Amino acid sequence: MKQKKKNIADASLSSPVAPAVVVEAVRRHAEPLCTDAGYDLVHCEFQREPGGTTLRLYIDKPGGVSLEDCVEISRQVSDVLDAVLDEGLGPYNLEVSSPGTDRPISRPADFERFTGYPVRIKVATAIGGRKHFTGRLAGLVDGQVALEQGDTTVTLALENIVRARLVAD
Repeated sequence: MKQKKKNIADASLSSPVAPAVVVEAVRRHAEPLCTDAGYDLVHCEFQREPGGTTLRLYIDKPGGVSLEDCVEISRQVSDVLDAVLDEGLGPYNLEVSSPGTDRPISRPADFERFTGYPVRIKVATAIGGRKHFTGRLAGLVDGQVALEQGDTTVTLALENIVRARLVAD
């Protein structure tokens, strides 16, 4: 029996799950292209903004990313996404960028790689009445992000983290 391919446009964009579904589909198709071209797909975002819906990809490579690198990946990814993303998704703007100094971090390996760096983290479910945390990454402890805040270490569940970014010293 042939299985029906799940269409990412099946979920309404007003649903909180929809952006995650889109990001997962984009990552599945864009990551191999980036890797083959010598780039690391650092992070994907799909969100509504004042100018419309934006799909933002952050790429990196040793030595940094140039404007030409962003253009190259934008063209390659755009062609593939035009073929695989459903038209029911609606129009969106594709942006490809370097991660910059306020680099987004989301993968477990990122939290390990940037141990010792200052970060800002937002969580979905409040912890001790707080949703925003700032401190120094202390890596992963039992699958949770450890964050040093002065003399205290706070642990945050990866699945509760909505957004995490490095902060310039």
